[in-house]
Amino acid sequence: MDREQDDETVPIAELLNERRRLLNVAYWLLGRSQDAGDVVAETYRRWYDLSDEHRIRIAEPRSWLVKTVGGICLERLAPTGRSHPGPVGAAPPHDLDDEVSQALIDALDTLSPAERAAFVLNDVFGMEPGMVAAIVGQPEQECGELAARGRHSLRTRWAHPTTPQQHDRVVRAVRQACVAENPDRLRSLLVPDATVFFDGGGKVRALSHPVHGARLVTRSLLTLLAGGPGTTLHSQSVNGRTGIVVRYGDKVAAVISLDVAGDHVVQIWAVLNPDKLRHWNRAATQEK
Repeated sequence: MDREQDDETVPIAELLNERRRLLNVAYWLLGRSQDAGDVVAETYRRWYDLSDEHRIRIAEPRSWLVKTVGGICLERLAPTGRSHPGPVGAAPPHDLDDEVSQALIDALDTLSPAERAAFVLNDVFGMEPGMVAAIVGQPEQECGELAARGRHSLRTRWAHPTTPQQHDRVVRAVRQACVAENPDRLRSLLVPDATVFFDGGGKVRALSHPVHGARLVTRSLLTLLAGGPGTTLHSQSVNGRTGIVVRYGDKVAAVISLDVAGDHVVQIWAVLNPDKLRHWNRAATQEK
């Protein structure tokens, strides 16, 4: 038997444990079992695309695989590749506690991709700071801050649960503040460390980075929604919860989802990507 080929032989228990860990990492980062399976398949494809010499030089194959899984997941979580928010869909892998993990996965979907990755890799999997930084692509200190911000956001949501009626009331108040272009009222409806994400998909000139802090979120949101001829804001159901649909003339120009904790908005997602708004505009055309 070839010596180099023999060196790659791994006990079956280790192979299965490795695959299970990769699936769990991908699931916690993406929230969908099917997507997790696709990511792991792509990871192994990339592994076997390496030359034999390259694979043999990798001292810790499992670390390489975990890093690759994390990188692929972050690519999918990026604004241009992510649909937010949406149903979690398939059940988690069997070795996770369904009730606990599902609740946490739902909450994780409110975090930014970087916050989610930093929090999951640090708090859920207890990875070394260097590995977290390598996967997230940020310095260790920044990853620590991202994880802390994600932790704080999740605690805020769990400490202040919101009923559908509260959510509806807060979102309608946000819409009214935006229509009135009232910065003081809008800021009062946000938590101090609120965040807004703009998903332009590279198809419109929207901010490519999140905006943090109630003051800056207020300013950016009012700038985006500044009243003008033909611009109207409507309170409508967005993925089963009250959101804000922005129309310019007879076209849907933006769909805004809000994450509410208690009586305040924690995070806002503004989808401006025309590709993601097609079904909204098709529905509007069919209603006429």
